[in-house]
Amino acid sequence: MAFEVITWWMMVSSGPSPVKTSAEVDAVRGGVGWCFSVVYPLDVAKTRIQALPSNGKGKEKQQSSMLAVLTQIYKAEGLSGFYRGFGATMLNTFSMQYAYFFFYSLVRNSYISRLTRRLPAGSKLPPLSTAAELLIGAIAGALAQIFTIPVSVIATRQQVGRLEDSSEEPHDDSFLGVAREIIEEEGVGGLWLGLKPGLVLTVNPAITYGVFERVKSLSLLAQAKAGTATKLSPWMSFIIGAFSKTLATIVTYPYIMAKVRIQARCADSDDGHNVLPHTPHHVNTKHVGAIQILARVLKKEGFAGWYQGMQAQITKAVLSQALLFMSKEQFEHWALAIMIMAARVSSRQ
Repeated sequence: MAFEVITWWMMVSSGPSPVKTSAEVDAVRGGVGWCFSVVYPLDVAKTRIQALPSNGKGKEKQQSSMLAVLTQIYKAEGLSGFYRGFGATMLNTFSMQYAYFFFYSLVRNSYISRLTRRLPAGSKLPPLSTAAELLIGAIAGALAQIFTIPVSVIATRQQVGRLEDSSEEPHDDSFLGVAREIIEEEGVGGLWLGLKPGLVLTVNPAITYGVFERVKSLSLLAQAKAGTATKLSPWMSFIIGAFSKTLATIVTYPYIMAKVRIQARCADSDDGHNVLPHTPHHVNTKHVGAIQILARVLKKEGFAGWYQGMQAQITKAVLSQALLFMSKEQFEHWALAIMIMAARVSSRQ
C-alpha cells in the first residue's frame, strides 16, 4: 500500500518530484486513511492468499479466490477479522510515506548540490531528467524500506493470523505482542525478514511511473494529430494509471508473493509444507530466501504458482488507486484549507 500511495502521488503531481509541503502531506494522509479503510479487507484477503500456497487443484484452488477467503474470514472471525493488523498496516503505510519523502529530499538535494558545484559560475542548473528522478526515487525507496520494514513484518503476521493453530494457549496478537514474540523467537533480525525482496520491489513505482509517462505521451500525441483535446481527461489519466500499475504488478509479482511468504514464515520448512507463524519451532528453522521460494513454487506448482493471488493484488491496487484518484480534488481542497489556516495563525503571532 505504501508504494501505491507514493506512485499515485508521483503521477498526479505536476512534475516527477514528489516533494510536498507538510500541509499537503497531512491532507493526503487523511484521505488515504479513508480510502485505505474501505479496501483494507481486500488487503487482508490477498495477503492470506499469497501466504498460504496451494497445489492449485480442485477445492483448494477455489478456496484461494478473494471471495472465498473473505467468506472464510467472516465465518471464522466475524467483521473484526477483516481488519486484522489494520493499525500496523496503516503505521507502515504512513511511516513509509514520510520516510520516502524525507530520503527523496535528502538524496535529491545532495545530487543537485554536486551538479551545481560542477557547473561554471553563474550557470543555471537544467531540470533533472525523468531517469534521474526515478533513480533518486528508487534509492529513497530502498532507504525507506530499511527503516520501516519491521512494521511491515508485524502487519503481515497479524493479517495472516493463526487460523490453523488449534492450541488453546492464549496469544498476544497486539502490535507489541507480535513484535516481542518475533524478537524472542528469531532475534532482532527477525524484524527485517523480507528486506531483500523488498529492496527489489522498489523498482515497482519506477516501472509504474515510467509506463504512465510513456503511454500519456503517446495518448497526447494521438490527440494532437486528431485535433482533439490537448490534455488528458481525468478518467483517461485513471485508465492509463491503472494499466501502468497492472503492468508493474505483473512484472514484479513473484517477488511480492515471495516477500509475503518470507515475512509470514509460511515457507520456512525443509519439506516445503506450511509452517504457521508465531510458533516456537521457528527458532531453529532456517530462513528460506526469495529465490528458494520461487524455485520451490516453480517445481511444485509450475509457472502459474508464481502468480497465485495476483488477481487479488491487482483488484486491491486498482480499487485503491480509483478511490484516491477520484478523491484527489478533495485532498487538494483540504491541503489549501490547511495552508490558509496555517498562514492566518502565523500572521497573528
